[in-house]
Amino acid sequence: MAKIGYARVSTRSQHDTSQIDALTVAGCTRIFRDVASGKLARRPDWDACLDYLRAGDQLVVTRLSRMARSVQHLTEVAALMGKRGVDLIVLEQSLNTTTSTGRLLFHIIGALDEFTADLISEGTLEGLAAARARGRIGGRPTVMTPHKLTTARRLLDEGETITEAARTVGVGRTTLYRHLELGERPLNAPQPQT
Repeated sequence: MAKIGYARVSTRSQHDTSQIDALTVAGCTRIFRDVASGKLARRPDWDACLDYLRAGDQLVVTRLSRMARSVQHLTEVAALMGKRGVDLIVLEQSLNTTTSTGRLLFHIIGALDEFTADLISEGTLEGLAAARARGRIGGRPTVMTPHKLTTARRLLDEGETITEAARTVGVGRTTLYRHLELGERPLNAPQPQT
């Protein structure tokens, strides 16, 4: 029987040192690490970890959310672990699937983690909608001004290439193309949603 650890952070700006320390203290002989969203079912080290596990091993994580962000995915992982004879230990939530109580708590805490993630997403979307309703579009401010656009159009009419016109007015080609496609709409008008 071996204890195999798995650690995950979502972005490169986050650090997994506290997870690694906890997994090491728990006695993990091998630790797999990913930098990827928990919503992704396939992650390089997660896949390698699953391949490495053998019957009788224990998969150790600090929190259920390190493995997945949905109850469906957690349920699939639990079924796979059960089928392969691998136990799951979740340190911070004191879960251990070797007991029936541990298996029940596994599903309850997984549902709560998914619920929390959904609430955060809903709150973010509501905040963005409220900002748009107040006229705040978000994103970077445009570098294109009405004067630059008029100048670029004149240069293009005189035969300059899009690259030359963009360089002359001090914007990128993509920015110039996008504003030329907008036609007569005001520059600060919201862009159509795709």
